Amino acid sequence: MTATPETRSLEPENLEDVVIRFAGDSGDGMQLTGDRFTDVSAVFGNDLATMPNYPAEIRAPAGTIAGVSSFQVHISDHDIVTPGDAPNVLVAMNPAALKANLAELPPGSTILVNSDAFDDRNLTKVGYDANPLDNGSLASYHVVQVPMTSLTLEACKELGVKPRDAERSKNFFALGLISWMYTRPVDPTLEWIEQKFSSRPQVRDANLAAFKAGLHFGETAELLEHYQIQPAKLEPGRYRNITGNLAVAYGLIAAAQQASLPILYASYPITPASDILHELSKHKNFGIRTLQAEDEIAAAAVAVGAAFAGQLGITATSGPGLDLKSEALGLAISLELPLVVIDVQRGGPSTGLPTKTEQSDLLLAMYGRHGESPLPIVAAYSPSHCFEAAFEAVRIALKFRTPVILLTDGYVANGSEPWKLPDIDALPDISVPFATEPNHDGEFWPYLRDEETLARPWAIPGTPGLMHRIGGIEKQDGTGNVN
Repeated sequence: MTATPETRSLEPENLEDVVIRFAGDSGDGMQLTGDRFTDVSAVFGNDLATMPNYPAEIRAPAGTIAGVSSFQVHISDHDIVTPGDAPNVLVAMNPAALKANLAELPPGSTILVNSDAFDDRNLTKVGYDANPLDNGSLASYHVVQVPMTSLTLEACKELGVKPRDAERSKNFFALGLISWMYTRPVDPTLEWIEQKFSSRPQVRDANLAAFKAGLHFGETAELLEHYQIQPAKLEPGRYRNITGNLAVAYGLIAAAQQASLPILYASYPITPASDILHELSKHKNFGIRTLQAEDEIAAAAVAVGAAFAGQLGITATSGPGLDLKSEALGLAISLELPLVVIDVQRGGPSTGLPTKTEQSDLLLAMYGRHGESPLPIVAAYSPSHCFEAAFEAVRIALKFRTPVILLTDGYVANGSEPWKLPDIDALPDISVPFATEPNHDGEFWPYLRDEETLARPWAIPGTPGLMHRIGGIEKQDGTGNVN
């Protein structure tokens, strides 16, 4: 039912939570829109969880179902652990976005549609024989038609922006509208637009105008109810919004600092793990070296070599890459060297489903090496937990001189939630003393066991008097000599 001036409340109605999904073409900026809505909700103090969803194609034809990109965010006034099973609100920027997501909407859900995009050409692309906005097929939903494109063009008309460029700002119109609908803070978004596009004044001004137009449309059109989700009662502390991949990177950095070791991170780009490489490459000030290897095998071998040289060797991948790293993992097990392999899981087999999540690699992580070669596995359960999981994976690897696999997945890696900043001073010391002297009758035995942990000593090559042999061939215990 559409609100009338008599029935519409001036005060926002309080809700416990809401699940919103932004959907449109992969070029419509839905990830950016969802990310900005998430950040202002975090600033407001809500608990939240997100679920980005990308098309598998690099650039599917515009207006097709294959090219639909979406971003789902669940915000609440209490502790939550998932991005929600189904959206209460769908923001659909075109017919493809509506058709791709309609089956997941419960009856009574609100659908905000960009009615300008529902022309004959776009309807035909997705197989609609008639316009669903007019034929009664959406009668079980609360549908709000908003001409987002034309209103955005009108808002940008006096700025001298070309119509094609102005149209790209329609995602900010949608963000303004939904920000009004759920009483989101406005100033953080305005400041972000100012800073993000400061080098491109016309783009900045168009985005600002579109965002404000969306806000004003919500205030004046009398088509929508006005809601508010109060801040969640979280444990006291300083919080920030964080994704799983970012939390992994921070956890590795913290572990390296607590271990007093430099990181050598080698990986090959692969969805959805690449952001870890991108983030770590920004932190050379912490003694981090990053290498984009020519393939997954090389990345794993480089990380093994780094561990042999006394550094914290780390590599990350997804399922297909873990297949390729298995021999190097077996070598690290035989060498008994600390190594961390991060597997951000996706669907398979083979190349599989690059942008679709499955927790499909547990058996691969447990048994995916020949020779019955075991190793510890750490699994993260949420984006913020990735920090603790990464730290723990490094701790185990260093203490027991073993490779460790850290499992996350696409939803955990790309999703986000509030993260309480840890007390760095409370993090444990996980440093490892390197061997500096002979340990057996004037000789150095590289496989002599520690009585408590059964770990072997770790000697940096070139240490005087500690020449030793380690390798992947069957060896004598203690000496490491081939036998």
